[in-house]
Amino acid sequence: MQTQHRIILADSQHMPEIPDGSVHLMITSPPYPMIKMWDTQFEHADPQIAGLWQALPADQREETVTKLYEAMHAYLSEVWRETHRVLVEGGIACINIGDATRTVNGMFRLFPNHSRVIEHCTRIGFTALPYILWKKPTTKPKYKGKGAFLGSGFLPPNAYVTLDCEYILIFRKGNLRKFPRHDQRRYDSKITKKQRDAWFTQIWTVTGTRQTASQVERRTAAFPVEIADRLIRMFSVKGDLVLDPFLGSGTTIKAAMQAERSSIGYEKDEALLPLIEERLSPKPETCKLSIARRGK
Repeated sequence: MQTQHRIILADSQHMPEIPDGSVHLMITSPPYPMIKMWDTQFEHADPQIAGLWQALPADQREETVTKLYEAMHAYLSEVWRETHRVLVEGGIACINIGDATRTVNGMFRLFPNHSRVIEHCTRIGFTALPYILWKKPTTKPKYKGKGAFLGSGFLPPNAYVTLDCEYILIFRKGNLRKFPRHDQRRYDSKITKKQRDAWFTQIWTVTGTRQTASQVERRTAAFPVEIADRLIRMFSVKGDLVLDPFLGSGTTIKAAMQAERSSIGYEKDEALLPLIEERLSPKPETCKLSIARRGK
């Protein structure tokens, strides 16, 4: 099956290149609010966020922390709103996101990103479906500052629980997707009983891609092809169009190519282009790939 794949080097808060109701599935792993390695990305995306970070050391107000957190999710929310516009009726959105723990204003705390994304998406009009907990076996608790244990370790009561799961949130736009009777594409896309039993369960144990030393590689390497491949085969059929509004290193497009789906990905950071091209090479002969900057 011939498939088309497009990479657009632009911000995905607005996706004018995509018509209303033309995407069948969205899969993405966005920048996580209040995770340090994504601070700069949020600051470059929104001057308000940059200003709040600059103000925080001087004012030390909890109100500023709240505004900062809300501004990060407001930025992401515009992408979720555009996703709702471009999805077909019954289209699915899958968002991989982790919660954050961080010391701000001298206080260690949790920032529950998954719950905030659910709030924003349901307010936009999505229907929330049961989500997946992705347990990452590469996260190994250690002690004395060499791993994930935080606080006093063996001495109660001031230690903290390790975050070793991320969320794959799943939403649907509108009612169930409809197909013609005996649609051959659905039968050609059928999964096995073994796959169904393993995939349609709430806890997945999938090893994340090994994190490397580079800041760019670290923030793009953790989302493995296996996760994207599962979601594509679970929630789309061959020939469908898959969207990733935060493309990173190109994982979703790679999985779409392998699964005979077309795809479109947005990436604002042009420095990632060589990494994306390397990740997608060699591509199957049946896949046509194009890369463009907005307006060109």
